[in-house]
Amino acid sequence: MPFGLTNSPATFSTLMNQVLHGFLDEFVVVYLDDIVIYSRTLVEHIKYLQQVLARLGEYELYAKVSRCSFAQETISFLGHIVKRGRIRMDPKKVQAIEEWQPPSNVHDLRSFLGLANYYRRFVKSYSEIARPMTGLLKKTETWNWTHQCQESFDRLKRAIATDPVLALPDMSKPFVVETDASDFALGGVLMQDGHPVAFESKKLKDVERRYSAHEKELLAVVHCLRLWRHYLLDSPFVVKTDNTAVSHFMTQPKLTSRQARWQELLVEYHFVLEYRAGSSNHVVDALSCRADLASLGSVAALSSSAVATSIKVRARELLPKDSAAQGLVHLVE
Repeated sequence: MPFGLTNSPATFSTLMNQVLHGFLDEFVVVYLDDIVIYSRTLVEHIKYLQQVLARLGEYELYAKVSRCSFAQETISFLGHIVKRGRIRMDPKKVQAIEEWQPPSNVHDLRSFLGLANYYRRFVKSYSEIARPMTGLLKKTETWNWTHQCQESFDRLKRAIATDPVLALPDMSKPFVVETDASDFALGGVLMQDGHPVAFESKKLKDVERRYSAHEKELLAVVHCLRLWRHYLLDSPFVVKTDNTAVSHFMTQPKLTSRQARWQELLVEYHFVLEYRAGSSNHVVDALSCRADLASLGSVAALSSSAVATSIKVRARELLPKDSAAQGLVHLVE
């Protein structure tokens, strides 16, 4: 296939998917001309390798021996290092992030976040950590690299530099999903045998921030199950939440229209909701514990209190002038 054609990658990807149909996600992963064959034993590996090479030969496609590696325990694939059921970030990419200089404009910031976001599944509370920087990407925002942005930048680099290791999902074992939500974000972790398979966090939209605490916790469950649907759909699993009401959601007798939509989405999964105390919840989002964000909640509470007080004062002033209200007062007396 000629180099440089706009549709070359898409065309070749379609071809490879057609050629290896039936093998994909069974023992083969393919990205353009990179083919990974995975197995549990060497005997299986040789068998799968023969099947793949035979299939390629049927379509007159051939692998160059000098570019092939066989029976490897560790491989590098798409910026990840895969070894014995574990997956980690490519050290070269981690080093590039560690050495990244603070961005001086939006273009530089987009480049940094583009690479960092690729590894967000490895970083707990990614959205919370990156929030000050992502705010600068809005078209309405003027570039102003503040102390909070620099702190966010350094924090994210440190989180990636710790080089966390995730487990590869094993579809023969049950999954556990732990979720949590705060006033500003939601998060979750997909686990097997007590080891994280993936982390997720999401900054809440303005509308979502006005949801009740109960609905924010429900949204965290719905979001995580949607995200990991390809892992969870055909197998039983457990969802753990630190909200008692959420643990009874599937048997809740009365639902709002929003909750009814969510319940309709969840019925296709085979899962059990379990309550887990917040003190033992491994995915409690640090966002809800941050002092600077807590102060915002205090301001909102004070504003609400001030409004409520002013309404009470106004009601006392107008009540004597309302004839209907006076009639009710006399009946009570």
